[in-house]
Amino acid sequence: MLRALLWTDPLITILTVFLGSLSLLASIVDGTGRWQHAIARRWARWVLAASGVKVTVTGLENLTPGATYVFCSDHHSLIDTPLVFGYLPWEFRVLAKKSLWMIPFLGWHLGRAGHLPVAKDNIRASIRNLTGAARRVATGVSIVVFPEGGRSPDGNLGEFRPGGAYIAIKAGAPVVPMCIRGTRAVLAIGSIIVRPGLVELRIGSPISTTGMNHRDVDRLLAELRARILDLIGQPALTRSQ
Repeated sequence: MLRALLWTDPLITILTVFLGSLSLLASIVDGTGRWQHAIARRWARWVLAASGVKVTVTGLENLTPGATYVFCSDHHSLIDTPLVFGYLPWEFRVLAKKSLWMIPFLGWHLGRAGHLPVAKDNIRASIRNLTGAARRVATGVSIVVFPEGGRSPDGNLGEFRPGGAYIAIKAGAPVVPMCIRGTRAVLAIGSIIVRPGLVELRIGSPISTTGMNHRDVDRLLAELRARILDLIGQPALTRSQ
């Protein structure tokens, strides 16, 4: 606890403010979001290193270099975000709740970096946001979605929202199931104490959406959920990278 309060938490704050400011400045020069993503990747790796977190990634061989995907993962902790940014070696944008865009500094960064908002409580706006996200994916921009819509309160896989499946089908992009292990022990919900630990990002085989339409959203969600549960059930590895 002392290590977290006196070293880890202050260092994470400094890294976030410094690299977040650098990312905003980069957005003035680069309107594509590529520089911002590269900075976010560096931020993520430094945050995890400062936290004493060791990372294992499995399943990268399932992906085709240069392909566009909709990555979907379970969600347990705020540490999930740096884990995905730091160790998923793909340029992507994140689909996140629109309320985050209203937070000063964070919202500016999300907008300038090209991340994609979704309005959960407004059906018409939500459909408009998801349709816009699907157009971005169709142009070759991969996205990461946490289909539970938030962190799991008990560690179990929650119900999935249809947004990620809708985007993938409309864009004709494959869906990649992923699961995250160990981050809940590093930073629990409601805690500010970041603990060292071993975490793992598991990447499954892509699910094709070829020939699917909006009537297949539930079927795709069911298959995605089954694939993520299968990844969760695999034995943990001990090597790190």
